[in-house]
Amino acid sequence: MYSKILIANRGEIAVRILRACKEMGISTVAVFSEADADALHVALADESLCIGKAEAVDSYLNEERIISAALVSGTQAIHPGYGFLSENAHFAQMCRKNNIAFIGPSVTNMEELSDKAHVKNVMADAGLPVIPGSDILESAEEAVREAERIGYPVMLKARSGGGGRGIRLVNNKEELALSFLTAKAESASAFGDGAVYLEKYIHPARHVEIQVLADEAGHVVCLGERDCSIQKKNQKLVEESPSPAVSGRQRADIFEKVVRAVQAVGYCGAGTLEFLLDASGHFYFMEMNVRLQVEHTVTESLTGLDLVKWQIRVSSGIELNFRQEDIDLGGSSIECRINAKTPGRVEFLHVPGGPFVRFDTYLTVGTQVTPYYDPLLGKMVVYAGSREEALRKIQAALCELVIDGVPNNIEEQIEIVSSEAFVSGKYDLDFFCQ
Repeated sequence: MYSKILIANRGEIAVRILRACKEMGISTVAVFSEADADALHVALADESLCIGKAEAVDSYLNEERIISAALVSGTQAIHPGYGFLSENAHFAQMCRKNNIAFIGPSVTNMEELSDKAHVKNVMADAGLPVIPGSDILESAEEAVREAERIGYPVMLKARSGGGGRGIRLVNNKEELALSFLTAKAESASAFGDGAVYLEKYIHPARHVEIQVLADEAGHVVCLGERDCSIQKKNQKLVEESPSPAVSGRQRADIFEKVVRAVQAVGYCGAGTLEFLLDASGHFYFMEMNVRLQVEHTVTESLTGLDLVKWQIRVSSGIELNFRQEDIDLGGSSIECRINAKTPGRVEFLHVPGGPFVRFDTYLTVGTQVTPYYDPLLGKMVVYAGSREEALRKIQAALCELVIDGVPNNIEEQIEIVSSEAFVSGKYDLDFFCQ
């Protein structure tokens, strides 16, 4: 087991990892930008090192400075959290070249599974149903041919896209011809990779993802599914587990296929397989995220397992001490992401309490929310024995949550979880179009 871990991240996820480490008796090292000098994760860590200016490229995305901070502090392992360098195979390789453990999957897994076009072929070979699509497209002419084979409408996607970015809906040949070069240029600018591919547009559909944990011995456990269909501009806003659209029979069937697929690729660590679920109840694999998800807290709330601690244990070679039959998916957990609309300073903060109410955040009174990073302020998560009770609990918690000084989306979240479509459980990806 590691004795010192550097957290290569900021905000609520850095605080989340720090707390897990403290509970495990592991010393922590925080890195921070000049804009985050007074941040909560810096105050909570045993040691802290400034790694650059406010812009992420000069700090949280600067591989050399983070490696240097780890070496100077005598760190044994680096936890990347999510975003930033969490899916960067080159950074993981740099860690290992410097005898620093990267708390995540192997470099081989990262390289193979981060290619969103290639991974569909890998998972199809392993037995998962996949969305009809193309390989990486070399020209607009090839894109047109592939779209005609797949059938319009199609989704034009960036190979290295993420967080809902790098996605375009294309309805016909004329739109595709216009979109192809623009999409490649935007992808190259945003992700440093201009590769794009096509997928069939499944509509109507729900976005359902399955959380897995896997160890070096080949044990794979599914920790339930999360319904992430409440999205605005491809950004997730509300997640719940279990999905009200998935039956026990469907769940058992897709879990069995997921376990076989994850074992087939030799994956080790925490990972999430993302699917579209169509109106007929058919699953279609989209991609695999080889990191901790923002919404991992929903799964923790439902199962009672600490995913961050298990990431650390598995990375250090410890086998899972539970199996699929040990996982209790009873009850219901709902999470709402609280986002800033503009920068600001927290003037007053009130966080709800009570049994099974959790708010993961980095905010304190006086925290300055800057424009440099993701707008996520925190995640309101509740658990209850039934979905009906969980709905009342999340509505009450949101009504009690107060963040003054930073314009935010609390009111919008109250409207979402109180809406007829969400309460009924019959929502899909068209929620904001209804």
